[in-house]
Amino acid sequence: MTTMTADTATDDLTGRIVHDEIVPARAPWLHEVKAGQSLRIVDVEGNQAVDFLLYAAADDTERYSAQDTVAAQGNIFLRQGTVLRSSEGRAMMTITGSAVDYHDTIGGACSCESNTLRYGHHTKAQHACVENFLEANLTQGRGKRDMVSNINFFMNVPVMEDGTLGIVDGISAPGLTVDLRAEMDVIVVVSNCPQINNPCNAFDPTPVRMIVTE
Repeated sequence: MTTMTADTATDDLTGRIVHDEIVPARAPWLHEVKAGQSLRIVDVEGNQAVDFLLYAAADDTERYSAQDTVAAQGNIFLRQGTVLRSSEGRAMMTITGSAVDYHDTIGGACSCESNTLRYGHHTKAQHACVENFLEANLTQGRGKRDMVSNINFFMNVPVMEDGTLGIVDGISAPGLTVDLRAEMDVIVVVSNCPQINNPCNAFDPTPVRMIVTE
């Protein structure tokens, strides 16, 4: 596993950079990525989960489908070469490079309700990924019913022998990246996860960097 720094995260990019943005800790992000463009997500300080949704730009009733993606590849983990499939079974994006072995597609997004259930009523006021997704989606007229099961890049959610899921220390490190190529025009919606009650962010959310190239 090769570690990049924030200064070297673009050294191996071959395309022209058309967008380069630091997403603060706990913040949402939304951006259109055109077919043929690539998105690089940089885990700037390491061990930061990046919750991720996709909508087809032409018709946002077509959106990322965890079920279709998992069924098509026959594996619950996302790796280099994974094709992210839509609710229509079409290719939306392809993971063309990953500095970590795998990413999660079944752990879901934290919410005020799930925080309360898992960690106690005192956590209800804490900001969560569902609120980030809602904030970003509302700018384009989407609401809570438009949210689907999301991807968690850099998040480590192993499946235990008894079938339960664990949320454990992340498998990332400062400057590590994942690269995705858009197979259609897509709207990418991200929650830079604000979770502080489990180790998915090392209990200390940090910024990530989003770089779009063509």
